[in-house]
Amino acid sequence: MIHKLEHVGIMVKDMDASIRFYTEILNLELVGREKLDNGVELSFLSYPDTDHIQVELVGRGSDDIPAAGKVDHLAFTVSNIEAEVERLRGLGVKLIDEKPKTILGGVQIAFFYGPDGERLEFFQPKQA
Repeated sequence: MIHKLEHVGIMVKDMDASIRFYTEILNLELVGREKLDNGVELSFLSYPDTDHIQVELVGRGSDDIPAAGKVDHLAFTVSNIEAEVERLRGLGVKLIDEKPKTILGGVQIAFFYGPDGERLEFFQPKQA
């Protein structure tokens, strides 16, 4: 039986820069990091005190990262999307959406880029 989605893997060029981005900008915590015998480096990040889905950063130690299988985007739930977009703007993060969009009758979304050009999304659920 499948119980839950465990993690989402994202290919990265610079592990240290990616860890800084995900911890300092998105407030995830680094919970594990290991370099494998074949040169692949893995880092796992999650939010404090949760056993929910993790982000796995996968570094191959070169700039030649394959595009095949690259994750389309990773979404983070927020409570005040406008404030979060402004925070990213102030930090110099490259925004895809300059202001949030409304979809599905009240859900708000805004996309931005991570350090390797990965698409990331802030997702604010529909207000009751």
